[in-house]
Amino acid sequence: MSNTQVKFEHFRHLHESPGAFVIPNPWDAGSARILTGLGFQALATTSAGLAVSLGRQDGVGLVSRDQVLANAAAIVQATHLPVSGDLESCYSAHPEGCGETIRLASAAGLVGGSIEDTTGDTASPIREMSEAVERVAAAAEAARKLPFLLTARAENFLWGRPDLDDTIRRLQAYSAAGAHVLYAPCLPSLDAIHAVCCAVDKPVNVVMGLRGPAWSVAELAAAGVRRISVGGSLARFAITALVRAASEMRDFGTFTYAADNMSHSEVSACMMSAETQV
Repeated sequence: MSNTQVKFEHFRHLHESPGAFVIPNPWDAGSARILTGLGFQALATTSAGLAVSLGRQDGVGLVSRDQVLANAAAIVQATHLPVSGDLESCYSAHPEGCGETIRLASAAGLVGGSIEDTTGDTASPIREMSEAVERVAAAAEAARKLPFLLTARAENFLWGRPDLDDTIRRLQAYSAAGAHVLYAPCLPSLDAIHAVCCAVDKPVNVVMGLRGPAWSVAELAAAGVRRISVGGSLARFAITALVRAASEMRDFGTFTYAADNMSHSEVSACMMSAETQV
């Protein structure tokens, strides 16, 4: 069995095991190594975190598919863990392009990835159901020929369309089209999350680390969630610390921020412990 197949089987098993697991989102090879060394069981990339690292705005088409896949490949090479990719809307307006993105993602070493039902048009941000399903089906067809776990995302609540019934219908349709994992970002309550989990027949991913309620792993697992990601929140946390430290230097001429820093040797130890596992 190839190394990629081993990672895929482990990743699939995580989704089939009882309870919920956390899949944190590194934004580069270094953060991937740190999270690996901390003992997580799988990782996922983040388009928002990558955009920040490149000095660009997220979600407006300023980061190319090639850049996303190069970042994913660097993260894959930095860890022995299975890695799933944030592939946004699969970087194509056409179903066949979605399938090609899945094949390229697999070639970069990813054993999973997501497809969104967004259009990129703020005036009409969510695709018509038939078009969205066709795109998921094309991505799922490509995934079936690979060791690749496909996550289909219904983006209603993220784009100001708080329609739970439509979100559930979409997730059910994406499951029927071949998606392995289902994901509706920014559901407003545990009751809504529970309703989604009860209404679908595939594992459900929920994102935490955003503003709003901070439900625990135990609470989410009790609601039926199988996987918990954190999106770009770890990258934003790092940027927040940078801005606060730099603001202290600029405004007060002091450097007290360094008192709580990890030492150079501690950071090196994190990198070394992960490196031995790669």
